[in-house]
Amino acid sequence: MTAQAVSTAPDPDPALSAIPFTHLARLTDDTGLFEHARHTIARREHGYCTDDAARGLVVTGREADPSAEVLRLAECYLTFLTHAQDATGAFHNRLGFDRVWADEPAVEDWWGRALWGLGTAAARCPAPWIREEAHHAFAQGASRRSGNPRSMAFAALGATELLRAGSGGEPALSLLSDAVTVIGHPGPDPHWPWPEERLTYANAALAETLIAAGDLLDDPPVLAAGLRMLTWLLDIQTHDGHLSALPAAGWRRGTTRPRYDQQPIEVAALADACATAATITGARTWRAGVDRCIAWFLGDNDIGQIMWNPATGGGYDGLTPLGPNLNQGAESTLALIATLQHGVSR
Repeated sequence: MTAQAVSTAPDPDPALSAIPFTHLARLTDDTGLFEHARHTIARREHGYCTDDAARGLVVTGREADPSAEVLRLAECYLTFLTHAQDATGAFHNRLGFDRVWADEPAVEDWWGRALWGLGTAAARCPAPWIREEAHHAFAQGASRRSGNPRSMAFAALGATELLRAGSGGEPALSLLSDAVTVIGHPGPDPHWPWPEERLTYANAALAETLIAAGDLLDDPPVLAAGLRMLTWLLDIQTHDGHLSALPAAGWRRGTTRPRYDQQPIEVAALADACATAATITGARTWRAGVDRCIAWFLGDNDIGQIMWNPATGGGYDGLTPLGPNLNQGAESTLALIATLQHGVSR
């Protein structure tokens, strides 16, 4: 169901001093995180997915001083991921409300996102029991590889978390190095400095992985390639001084760039990448990129509408020409939280 409206909401500025986990808790039961919602209410018939539990573990793992509720969420998402993982390190993705898996374990996007969440929790979560179990599950999953650039990028971002924390060792280093190979390098065309012929989803994660790898592996050409890619991504998604995110349909080289429907996942990926670039380079332009991503949720976008509901804490599912899609599913709410965390963490 697509719900559209052109409306203004209360001043959302208080979100910059407190991360809104309220709606995430609303979508989470004792099994996992419901994928979809009709407006604010979870749609149980669509069940749960590893992708979202992994994203949930990323944002809860980033909280330096988590509340009891946030720790409960982290434990739930970690339990879901360990249940989804098989003995080879692969993961199921979709679990029905009847608690029956609808697929076989694989090393696709959800495998990569699971390792990202596990690496983040193992490196950052202040609860030692969560760190220990997350590290164990990460090590098991890090033995696998995927030929998909995004799958490898997501997994590598989990590896970078552990390496920055001084753990992870050779498995994390090997995974990060292999991700660089799978992602590839941008070509020489200044109008398309990208290793693929089409931009699809979570594009900035590829650039962020190369930036982090160039830094951690002491490889200046890889770092330069990642920064070049991210510079271009930020440039092509800036219109009249505000962020105009690439839409769900993507953009193929040599075609007209579409504008709608814009997805919060693109904004969150760009915010993460700009934050990493800012930390590594110290350049102000990347902090400005983070601010632009935060501002997109707060209404500085192509139609001037805020992209979350301050009353519920939910992120809206997409930006359409007519206004926000008012459904507040897990992916968009997690994208909101992940992006706002970069504003609070300054």
